[in-house]
Amino acid sequence: LGSRKYVLASADQSLGRLGLEYVDIFYSHRVDPVTPVEETIGALDTLVRQGKALYVGISSYSAERTAEAKAVARELGTPLVIHQPAYSILNRWIEDGLTGVLRQEGMGAIAFTPLAQGLLTAKYLGDGTAERAQQRSSLPDGRLSDEGLAALRGLDVIAKERGQSLAQMAIQWVLRDDVVTSALIGASSTAQLDENIAALSGPAFDTEELERIDALSDRLDVDLWAESSRL
Repeated sequence: LGSRKYVLASADQSLGRLGLEYVDIFYSHRVDPVTPVEETIGALDTLVRQGKALYVGISSYSAERTAEAKAVARELGTPLVIHQPAYSILNRWIEDGLTGVLRQEGMGAIAFTPLAQGLLTAKYLGDGTAERAQQRSSLPDGRLSDEGLAALRGLDVIAKERGQSLAQMAIQWVLRDDVVTSALIGASSTAQLDENIAALSGPAFDTEELERIDALSDRLDVDLWAESSRL
């Protein structure tokens, strides 16, 4: 996935599907353990020099590999400016070193799955019967446990106290650190989009709220992309 041949071919295919001559940002989305980082970043550098991408980014790279990638990019003069990690209240992996590297290297993070694939929405706050029975690949054992359901309900209580929906609080939470420059959200309706955007107007988190959120999130860990970020 990180070979020069794959990266360049993937970019050409993407541009062809989009009907574009270039994109603003082209990502290396997963770590390729068999390809040297120099080759992957070198391929991204080629795309910039060919005018096919203005900037490049990486996704699901560990803190150590991110630092390595940035060092190579700096030497080549490649505009490696962004990291796209999975990050949510229920998935804290970037806090174990990655945010520090990004801040040190002058890179930003754009969080994807800030709603933990729907877990941090009203969808899972009913009686729990259907939800617990539903297989979910994002959960450690594939099912939402009683403890997990109680944690989601506890988070919803905090959100309501703040005058927000659970989704709004979850989005605002990932944006509380200024190294996270944006969050990727999906919406099935304009009403849902408006709700998510309203997260930006929520009140600042106080220390007690953050501590309560931390305590509840410890009960349910979600990380589908852990394999790449741990390489």
